[in-house]
Amino acid sequence: MAVPVEEAVAALSTFSLEDNQSDVQGLAAILMSGKSSSKSPIDYEDVPAYRMSLTEDTKSINLLNLLVQEGKEMVAVLYTYRSCVKALPQLPDSMKQSQSELYLETYQVLDLEIIRLRGIQQWQASAASKLAVDMQRFSRPERRISGPTVTHMWSILKLLDMLLQLDHLKNAKASIPNDFSWYKRTFTQVSTQWQDTDSMREELDDLQIFLSTRWAILSNIQGELFRVNNVEDILQVLIHFCVESLESDSILLYSERHVLLRVLPVLVVLAMSTEKDGDAIFKKIKVARLINIFKKDPVVPAFPDLHLAPASMLKELSAYFQKFSAQSRLVSLPSPHELVPREAAEYPLYKLALLVVFFENQLRALAENLLEHDEFVLRFAAATNQLQLLKLATVVDDIVSKDIKDNMFNMIVEGFQLLNKWTGRVWEQCSWKFSRPCKDASPFDGEQSTVVSDYEKVVRCNYTQEERKAMVELSSYIKGVGSMMEKVDTLVSDSVWESIHGQVQEFVQNKLSGIQRTSLRKRKDLVRIITDMQTIAADFMGNATKMGFDFKSSRRQAEENSVFFHPRPVAPTAAQLHCLQFLIHELVSGSAPRKAAGFFGSNDPEVPQQDLRQLESFFNRLAFLPHILDYKVTLAHVTDLGFLWFREFYLETSRVIQFPIECSLPWMLVDHVIESQDTGLLESVLMPFDIYNDSAEFALHGLKQRFLYDEIEAEVDLCFDQLVFKLTEHMFSHYKSFAASKMLDSMFLAASENSERLIVPPKRYDALFRMRRVKLLGRSVDLVYLIGQRMNKIFRENLDYLLERFESHDICSVVELQQLIDILRLTHHFVAGFLTLDPFKMMLEEMTETISLVSFSGRLASQVFAELQNDVLSNFCLCNTTQRLIRSPKNCQRHISRPSAPHVKSSFLCGTHDLNIAYAALSQLYSKFFGLPHFFAIAKLLGSSLAWLIRSVLDLLSQKIMALEPKIAELRAELPKAIHIPSYDGGVAGCLTSFQEQLQWAINFEGRAEVLQTLKETGSLIFFLSLLDTVIQELETEQFMQDAPFLGFAPGGDRQMDRVLVKDQKSPIVNICRHATNAILMHPGCLDSSSFLTLCKQAEIAESLAMKKAESGSILEYALDFLSKTLDTVRSKWNATSKVGLMEITSSKEFHRIYSGIQFVFCGGPIEDSISNQERFGDAVAWGGCAIIYLLGQHLRFELLDFVYHALNVTEVEIVSTLQATLADKIKQISPSYAPDLETFIENGKKVRRLNSHVFSMLKACFPLEEKQACMIKQSGTLVPRIKYPNTPSAFETLPLKGGAVQLESN
Repeated sequence: MAVPVEEAVAALSTFSLEDNQSDVQGLAAILMSGKSSSKSPIDYEDVPAYRMSLTEDTKSINLLNLLVQEGKEMVAVLYTYRSCVKALPQLPDSMKQSQSELYLETYQVLDLEIIRLRGIQQWQASAASKLAVDMQRFSRPERRISGPTVTHMWSILKLLDMLLQLDHLKNAKASIPNDFSWYKRTFTQVSTQWQDTDSMREELDDLQIFLSTRWAILSNIQGELFRVNNVEDILQVLIHFCVESLESDSILLYSERHVLLRVLPVLVVLAMSTEKDGDAIFKKIKVARLINIFKKDPVVPAFPDLHLAPASMLKELSAYFQKFSAQSRLVSLPSPHELVPREAAEYPLYKLALLVVFFENQLRALAENLLEHDEFVLRFAAATNQLQLLKLATVVDDIVSKDIKDNMFNMIVEGFQLLNKWTGRVWEQCSWKFSRPCKDASPFDGEQSTVVSDYEKVVRCNYTQEERKAMVELSSYIKGVGSMMEKVDTLVSDSVWESIHGQVQEFVQNKLSGIQRTSLRKRKDLVRIITDMQTIAADFMGNATKMGFDFKSSRRQAEENSVFFHPRPVAPTAAQLHCLQFLIHELVSGSAPRKAAGFFGSNDPEVPQQDLRQLESFFNRLAFLPHILDYKVTLAHVTDLGFLWFREFYLETSRVIQFPIECSLPWMLVDHVIESQDTGLLESVLMPFDIYNDSAEFALHGLKQRFLYDEIEAEVDLCFDQLVFKLTEHMFSHYKSFAASKMLDSMFLAASENSERLIVPPKRYDALFRMRRVKLLGRSVDLVYLIGQRMNKIFRENLDYLLERFESHDICSVVELQQLIDILRLTHHFVAGFLTLDPFKMMLEEMTETISLVSFSGRLASQVFAELQNDVLSNFCLCNTTQRLIRSPKNCQRHISRPSAPHVKSSFLCGTHDLNIAYAALSQLYSKFFGLPHFFAIAKLLGSSLAWLIRSVLDLLSQKIMALEPKIAELRAELPKAIHIPSYDGGVAGCLTSFQEQLQWAINFEGRAEVLQTLKETGSLIFFLSLLDTVIQELETEQFMQDAPFLGFAPGGDRQMDRVLVKDQKSPIVNICRHATNAILMHPGCLDSSSFLTLCKQAEIAESLAMKKAESGSILEYALDFLSKTLDTVRSKWNATSKVGLMEITSSKEFHRIYSGIQFVFCGGPIEDSISNQERFGDAVAWGGCAIIYLLGQHLRFELLDFVYHALNVTEVEIVSTLQATLADKIKQISPSYAPDLETFIENGKKVRRLNSHVFSMLKACFPLEEKQACMIKQSGTLVPRIKYPNTPSAFETLPLKGGAVQLESN
């Protein structure tokens, strides 16, 4: 059944199209359509319909407004003019013959620009003439009574302002005369072949005079104005209007206020330059009032990067207008750049600069500034909510509805006033900075440039950090309030129109009636004016009261019988507002409208003060209504900050193509937000980019210059890239330090003296992490996506940096590497909550080069093995007591060549300097040894590459055995036929003397150091595998304890493994999945069962993998079996059987007898230098020698026939037989000179025997010779044991090869 349209529309209205993106940008400026939805009517075409005497006035207004629009185009041409001569090529000497062609081409290029300049000259002459004609109309006796209307005065002032701006630009642009001189030079060369060039030369001479003469346009205006008499009256009217408007502060738009400030000095100069008594103006307008205005605003914005100083203008114009030069009080006003700091502090604008710095405090001081930002936002939101509830209500009282709509109208007016004040303050602050450049500026980058440009002095060097912060917050307030008011445009439009309609009708139908009754009794001529006002503006549709009033009733009766009307959303036209303003002036002023007291002064005693106040209030409100009606245009104007970017004047004076972005004020504000690390400003980091939107809008629609837009677009692209780069770097650094702070031990923080520096507070990045639509030059940019891209790259760069750093250090830094990677992993976890990032495991595998299916080693595993082979085996010695490998003395170490360490980056370590120091102190604890913490780090970091490392270590172990074989062969060849064991009768000294004489083959063997080094490296490898086995067993046990409940294991049970391994016996997790799957499959509502079957199958796979891991074997066991099979190649040589079948005691040449001799040498004096053998080789020699002896099956014979053991036995017997003296005393009595060496030998022998016993006991426990077990190493590092085989050489042929895994088969 089809859904009714009404229900479908109602259903659509319930859907929300809003997302969770924070509103941290300004107005949504779309460059293609502009910011305004309507165009303000300025033609006043309906004025003749009212049959008033304003028809001629409106025609003049339309003409003046047309000239103003043309003037804006001329101003845009001059402001954006750039020198063409700079772009002209210079011919080399070899092309001098083509100089004529170059002149012709240059002339053709410059002629286009000169035509535009000639058009400006002609237009200003025409505009000045038309302005003079219009102003002279009011100098005639019949028009001096009524004078121009307010709208007409504004048109005159705006046109005069356009001419003044043209004159100021012509004076400031030095490139225009320069180009013109080139043009004239080329014209001279080119025109030699032309005919009748006299007229062209005359035009060029006139244009040259116009361009080279300062204030030529003002001089032309003066000449046009004073061709007739009595023009002084209209000038005085205009001056009086400017002064009254500036002093009363009754102007809504800051641009109109700036117009008055710019034209007021010109009007004063023109009025003082008349042939009549120029001082007559000061009889009506005191000089002190003008001085106060000029002091209050010493600098007036003229263009984005140009300003006008009234004091400077008056001084300069005094040289061109002689009569004005006599006004010493005005001429002596100091210019802004002439003020010393103490004098400048007395000027309000300087105080304004200080006010801007601390403006954020004023905004938050609600008790003192109730109408500022915070309170306005609250009240505006409340008014908006009330209006929304009003529209949803079905029955509403008319009085309540009127109050709510009037309140909304007042809030909009107040919002426009706030935005106007803030934007005007920003522009005036910038103009003040332009007028007072930094005097002690120094280059920011002395390596690139030692010269500070003028633009840097006024922008980059002229704003302190506090001022930049204030500018950011002020621009945020402007854009924030503007965006809030823009969103309610459609919501408040009808209410605003209805409120305006009600206010106009209330005035013309009710309040005018009382004024009309009062005027009827006193002045009959005012009845016509009031009647005209009612005829023009009164709306009697739906009004129960008939048109017309009882004029003879009293005011009290009129108030009691007030007219009731129904407000309608119908706004008055511009013509109606224009006529009402004119009639109110006529009503108040009568025959003398321009007296010194002002429009609403007490000039006319016949008009009551109460009526005057009502008229003044409504008149001032009428001035706001055109701007309120043109809502979007006004809103765009009062929130436009595009002037902060333009720098055309300074580009010309600095002679550069463009300034770097570091000199651009919008980017300076963005950079300040990022670099200041002020958490309160982070959400405003995108607000300065609205300045680029405004400047691009003005470049396209205001200046109509595409090249300016292209420059803005290029800078925006660069700045946005820099924003993403810097913002991502700071976000990464913050979350990195936050993660590092979280990972610090609480006890360490409690013991630290500066623990507050190690605690990182959170920052407000949440709003930026939701920015999916950043409005930028008409485009929508996904900031989150770009930050995510950059963040992925930073994580990879950080991993690469950590790996490079590890590669430049020894293997002891693996603990630090593991800590830093753990911090980075936690950082990834924090950031991944806001951004879409690649999995950390994938990035780690990518950077360690283990992501491929054929990557068995990886970058990290290769580095660990390289360090083990090159550094650990050569330069570390084992301490069996501490289970650590420590560095040998420096003169025993071999130099290792490593790559240089990468440049230190705080953000790539722990984020902050303090955290880097803290973690460096922790890492320093593990930097002097290689032990169990390092093996834990290696096991966690390598992962699947651990199997490759084990296989590589085993291969290296086999290589060491092969390297040892020729040395052992040489020693076997040097063995004497018999080595007799001395008897106990000779004592310790005699025993050692006998052994020294018989073991000269070992003592004098040249390769004894190499043999000990090889045995040391062999023992170090076995110890390495032993500790690695311990670590893996602990990690697997921890993992098994987590998996045990799901596999069916319970604490305290016996023989649970046997029960679990029973065939068809499944774990609890598998049983739960099976039962759940069966129950779901039996349910009739189940349509697709594939997902449940897949879940059950995955549970079985997980159980199988967990059980196999629980059955894993020992790496050390596997390594010893590997070593045993490697020794099979030399077993026949090192394990020679006796010819008679009995154990050889004196003539044995087995490995244990050779090692006994080596061990005797090891326990003696130093082999090389003065470093003891224990310090040089450590305990790893015993590990290597005992492991080989044990695997060869000679450990019992070794313990029985070892030379050192025999000497220790003799010592023990001698100690027992000596009751009165200690062993040391006995030794000194026997051989005083030999006592120290003998004592050292005995101590070393005892240590060696204890160490050998420990090694043999561990080997027996781990690898009993009676029953051996082999195992398979999978690619994941898992060991699969429990495969028994007899001790035959053929059993080892199927051991896994390097990089793979082959399961052993039992014979």
